[in-house]
Parts: sequence; structure tokens; C-alpha cells
Amino acid sequence: MDKKQVIDVLDRIALYLEIQGENPFKITAYRRAGQALETDERSIGGIDDFSKIKGIGKGTGDVIRELIATGESSVLNTLKQEVPASLLELVKIQGLGGKKIGRLYRELNVTDTASLIQACQSGKVRALPGFGEKTEEKLLEAVQKLNQRPAELPIAYMVGLAESIEKVLVTIPGIVRFSRAGSLRRARESMKDLDFVIETADPEGVSGQIRERLNVREVTGQGEAKMTVVLPDTYGVSVDFRFTSAADFIMMLHHFTGSRDHNILLRHLAKEHGEKISEYGVTPVQGPVLTFSSEAAFYHHLGLNDIPPEVREGTDEVERAMEAPLGLIRLSDIKGDLHMHSTWSDGNETIQAMAEAMEARGYAYACLTDHSKSLRVATGLSEDRLLRQLDEVASVNARFTDFTLYSGVEMDILPDGSLDYSDEILKQLDFVIASIHSSFSQSKKQIMKRLANACRNPFVRLIAHPTGRLLGRRRGYPVDVDALIRLAKETGTALELNSNRNRLDLSAKWVRKAQQAGVKIAIDTDSHSKKMMEDMALGVQTAVRGWIRPESVINTMSAAQFSDFIKAGKQPG
Repeated sequence: MDKKQVIDVLDRIALYLEIQGENPFKITAYRRAGQALETDERSIGGIDDFSKIKGIGKGTGDVIRELIATGESSVLNTLKQEVPASLLELVKIQGLGGKKIGRLYRELNVTDTASLIQACQSGKVRALPGFGEKTEEKLLEAVQKLNQRPAELPIAYMVGLAESIEKVLVTIPGIVRFSRAGSLRRARESMKDLDFVIETADPEGVSGQIRERLNVREVTGQGEAKMTVVLPDTYGVSVDFRFTSAADFIMMLHHFTGSRDHNILLRHLAKEHGEKISEYGVTPVQGPVLTFSSEAAFYHHLGLNDIPPEVREGTDEVERAMEAPLGLIRLSDIKGDLHMHSTWSDGNETIQAMAEAMEARGYAYACLTDHSKSLRVATGLSEDRLLRQLDEVASVNARFTDFTLYSGVEMDILPDGSLDYSDEILKQLDFVIASIHSSFSQSKKQIMKRLANACRNPFVRLIAHPTGRLLGRRRGYPVDVDALIRLAKETGTALELNSNRNRLDLSAKWVRKAQQAGVKIAIDTDSHSKKMMEDMALGVQTAVRGWIRPESVINTMSAAQFSDFIKAGKQPG
């Protein structure tokens, strides 16, 4: 288990104890142990004796050691047997923590959202000391909102579901190959359902295996070439599985990737040549139905250059593909990652481990950008710790021959517009990122003042996750992105496309505008763990949706070019 997983278990134990109404000192011990681990600069594997860490006692130390040895906690397993699992769903409701959930459970026998609604509607909640009528009304409103399924779900949620489905599909012997299709393959920010195309000679057998291994809630459609199921997840997401032969796989994949408008454009184009397009192939004026070995070959048959799924939205992509190759960025163009965190702030891995993971991905360079001092919740670095980190970066670099780790920081832009470090500190770093993490409720004028101060700083090279949004969860702060793009151009500041699946910030719309304005973009993962590095693919997909070319992106530079970029310093536009 990595550090984050261990901390999550300690916090989960504390939550269960709080629900049970346990001794506050016992609850605090588990939370304090988690905090102690989080502030320690070592990874879990680098800690020899947990009892030597201030804040970790014998009991919590035993739990940590058991977790590392077995991947499980007997303390947590016991608590799970004693506390209904449905109570954990109540944590998602605004205004409810472990203590209040425990009181509702013990005094009103509230065990889930349904019994909470009943208790609120009957007026029992307001009768509890410390709750009251207004609290009851707010809880009722919050739980009812929680139970409403959004019309569309954010890509982060759907990618997670797709990944869990794919882990099952790879284990089914009758499946030759499969691919995501639909909105997810086109990397739309939100979608209603999921689609997969599967090559198999045994649709019936594969269908049965999928139903069994996914433990589906309901089968809503079943035929020789298709099965539609409802998953047992929170929202009951619908998934279409299309079964096809080897010969038809590419055309079936293309058809069910869409979009509908894109497919209509292609049908019109084919009609001009006397041909018809279906999910089974292209039917010419004479001769058999044509199938293809790749989507690129299909487009070539129509006289088009390849059109990646992300821009198949029925706008001008066909017209542009007639004229020339689209020349859009690909994942293989990425040569480094400019935004990542280590155990020195709120990351899960040591600097060495993160650098090694970046090198293993084939990158030539990366920038270490732990949080700055004001972000205390993320164990931000004081000036002293930041300068000490420079020695650690140098030590790590000494172990590589074809990879360079650059020193940096993700520096907070404070509510008054000032920056977290002085220029005297910043000039000692290779790459400085500035970002907003607080006071999201400020006016657009105040937010823009903060961003302008950061852009005009001679050492700030990049504005990270510029709108602060979290897809499906938070709109972010009020920002005039058009004005920010103009500021970035004027000051020579790059703007980030943060690849974190919960952010994708800037969006495809805004990175396209940035490119049109001549502003450089960085596609970064903001990784706090090795696993998060995989989201680079999603960031690149978002960039493709924004029609981004490789030359617009900083981290497509070669090692030598990026080194020169760092040495040259900030160049105002």
C-alpha cells in the first residue's frame, strides 16, 4: 500500500469510531497518525520505524505495520462488521460528519439515505439537540439532491467505470479485442452512458461472462450483436456492448464512436461518389462491401486524411481533412511532465520514485513542483524546506544519465494578489508554477488582479489549472479567460491543461483560443502518485479536442530545447 492508501485507512477507522461514539482521544489518535504520515517526507517503504514519528503511537503503529504486511487492517474489518456500510454514504451529504451520523444512527436508527429522509420528514431530526429545524431542512434538501441522477456524468466518473469494465473484459477468453466507443472515446467532458465494441466469435458466451463477472443490475437489451446492461454502481450507468467479427470490427468501432453529426457528414461525402456507409462497411456502386484494417484506411478511401475520434463532432473536421493532414498533438509527442508532487508536500511517493516513474514512461525531463508554504493542508514547503529540496533534486539527478529533474514549485497566489515566495527565492528555481487554491468566492475583478500579478512576475512560467474547476463538483472561481489569455500572451506566461481527470483545466475550448492567440500550453498531470501519471493520455485527448498542435505545447520540446527554454528565462510577448 502506498502512503495515501494507508492514510485513507487511518481516516476511515477514525470515522467509524466517531460514528460509534468512541472516546475522542482514540479518534484523534488515528487522525493524528494520518497527519504525521502525510507530513513525513519519506514514502511508506522508506520508513523503518513508525514509532519514531511524532504523532504515531503503539496502537496506530501496529495498524500501519499490519496494513503494509497484509494490505488489510483487522481493526477496520471489525469496525465494518459493527457499523452498517450504508452509513458511509451519508458522509457525502453536506453538513454531516461522523459525529452527527453517529447520533442519527444511535438515537434515530438512521442507517441510510431512505431512513434519513423519513426521520427528517417526521420531524425527529430537529428534536435532537444540536440539530434544529433549519438543519433538518438543509439535510433533507441535500439528501434529495444526492439521490438525483444527473442527466450526464463527468468523464472522471465514467473513465473509472470504463477501467473497471476493461479489467473484466481482458479476462474473458472469448474476446479477441475490444475498444471503448461513443462519447468516452471522443473524450467528451460528460456523457450519459458507455459503449464498447468487442470482436468475438462467441457473442452468446461472452455476453454470459460479462453479465456474471460485472454482476450487472439489469439486462435491458439482448441480441446476437448487442447487449445493454445497467451496472450496479451508484447511478446505474447503462453500457452497450456491440459484438462483431474481425472483418467488421473497424467499421463497427467507427460507427459507434460517432458522433452522429460526423457520421452524417461522411455519408453525404460517400453519396457523392455513389457509395453508402453503414456500421458493416462501405457499399460501392458495384462489387462487395468494403471493410478496412484501420480507421485511417477508411478515411483514406474517402479521400480524407485521418480524423482522430476527439474531433469527430460534425463541425469542419471533414473539410479540413480534405485539405491536409490535421497535424494534431499525439501522446507520443509528450517529452516530459511539468507538474508533479512528492512526499515533501502531499504526494504519495518520494522525489526519487516519482522521477524514476517519469523516466520509465519514456520522458526526457520532468519538473518537481511541490506546494508552497501557505497551502498548509497540503504540507506546503517553507522557504527553508524548499531550498533544502534543491539539494535533493541535485542528488536525484546524479543518478540519471538520460533524464533531468528540474526544481520548481506550485506557488499559491494569495487572496490579496501577493505570491507565496519572494523573487529572491523564486530565482533559485528552474520552473515556477502559480495557482489559486483559496478564496474562490472573490469577485472576477479580484481574481483577475491575482492572476495578473502572477503573470507579470518575472519568474512565474505557468498558470496551473487556470479556472479552478472540478468536473461535476465545482465550477471554480469567476475568471475572465479571454483576458487571462491576453495577459499570458503579453507576459510570456504559459497556461496549463491540467490532465487530472477531475479537472481537464483549461478545457478544449479555451486551449484552442490560447493557441489561436499564440500562447504556449503545458499539458501536465499534476501527479501525486505514479498512477495519476496515466491521466496524461486524457489531457492529450482534451488537447486534440481543442485542435492543439505539438508546437503549441511546451512539453513536446526535446531535452535540449527544454533546457534552453529554462535557461533563457521568461520572455514577455
